[in-house]
Amino acid sequence: MSSSPGLFCCSVLVLVCLGSEAKEKDFLGQREVTFDLDQIMQEMQQPESLVPQEEIDPSKLFDPKELPIEQMMVSPPHINWGERGRPSFGPRSFGGPPMLEYPVQFPLARPTSNNLQAICLHGDHRPRYAIDSYFPPSGFGQLKRQAEAVNNVESWFDVCCKGNQTWETEVTLCCATQAWELFVETFCTADSSVKDRLYDCCKHSGSDRLNCFDMDAQNKNYEAKEELPVTAIPSTVNFDFDQNTCQRAKMAPYRARADRKKKEKKVSTSENVDISFPPGRPSADAMESLCGHQKLRPLYHTRCLPRSGFEWLARQAKTVNRIEKGYRQCCKKKQGVLSCVDQKWSDEIDRFCSTDGLSFSCCSSQSPADRYSCFHSMSPDPHYNKTSAPEELSLNSICDTHKIIDRRFPVGFPLKLFVKQCCPLAEEERTTCSVQKVEEMSRKLCSSGGRSPPTVRQCCKLPSQETPQCVSKIIMNAVSKAASVLRQKHRKKCPLS
Repeated sequence: MSSSPGLFCCSVLVLVCLGSEAKEKDFLGQREVTFDLDQIMQEMQQPESLVPQEEIDPSKLFDPKELPIEQMMVSPPHINWGERGRPSFGPRSFGGPPMLEYPVQFPLARPTSNNLQAICLHGDHRPRYAIDSYFPPSGFGQLKRQAEAVNNVESWFDVCCKGNQTWETEVTLCCATQAWELFVETFCTADSSVKDRLYDCCKHSGSDRLNCFDMDAQNKNYEAKEELPVTAIPSTVNFDFDQNTCQRAKMAPYRARADRKKKEKKVSTSENVDISFPPGRPSADAMESLCGHQKLRPLYHTRCLPRSGFEWLARQAKTVNRIEKGYRQCCKKKQGVLSCVDQKWSDEIDRFCSTDGLSFSCCSSQSPADRYSCFHSMSPDPHYNKTSAPEELSLNSICDTHKIIDRRFPVGFPLKLFVKQCCPLAEEERTTCSVQKVEEMSRKLCSSGGRSPPTVRQCCKLPSQETPQCVSKIIMNAVSKAASVLRQKHRKKCPLS
């Protein structure tokens, strides 16, 4: 052997000391060990003749079982990522912990019939992220892309929930599903366009990718996560809902044999639903416009609708008509008007939900308070301010009202010449013609003496320059009454335009 037996023995002695020390304190690691180096050197410098060389069995010197050194399998610590989902680290985020300082609730779950109501009801109580102020100016690229994707899809959900109040649940669900799938598509496109580690679900395609995103989502029920309403952030990507891709199961009702040969009305693909539903819940602030502008709000007739496929629209139209009828009765009272209109509104909402089942999303609420709040929040005109302004009347309005004037509000002199000569003209020329005809008519009526009606004779007593203006007031009074009748006649309109 080239090495000295003394050195071997010293090495064994050091191991034994380390083992006993570790066993004593049950600790495995590096420790400071002291020994007499001079003594070891002296032993090494002794003549080899004094230390005979021979093979030594280490097992005779120590028992390996007495050493506390042993190997064992150690599992890595379990990390609960909570609502942050599966981590995906990029070049700038190795190590993980800095990401936890800027949490993003990503991804969102697939919309279903079970969570659709919560999607619409709690939309302003789920997180939105102001990218520039929430994150540092550099780094966190994938988290920023996730936050932007969440902002976009929440904005699109808002379009689906409030963009068209006439949709049934299946149409709203179809819209929300399209928005969610676009959210997945646009995020994966953006995530794969940069040199960063691709989000795990984006490695899949088709339905596997969609299912992966849905499985990663933590808030599958779209519960409210913020106590106070959050500020909406506009989407950076346009979303156009294509209703034609939604499949709607329609069952044609059985018709009597005599009725079978009648042709069904064909609904043009260009026809749009035109109805203000649901009406907002009455409040003290809205009472003036609710009662004062009632004649300016439309009513609806349902005879124009096809026989099948639009039963839901007919129910909405009838509900609006009944609510407006109740408002008319309540507004005539001198006391308790607010409580009266609120009762009429809530009764009709309950009636609508009892007949419409769960096809309208708000009807799925078990609590009446939640149901009423949902209907009010989905109303396109919750404060009754979006009523059509009455048309400004002028002498030109005779062209639209002269028949009603002749039948119901005669002025005592013929208007046929006025209508025949002025109404065919363009708008600008018609105004000039109307003024000229009134002046001619005034002179003619006043020159006829006692054959003029009493109202005209009163005008003829005025100075000549004021006579045309007086006659014009007589005509405009009749035009105003006729226009009111015309508005009532056309107040009922088809909810399908």
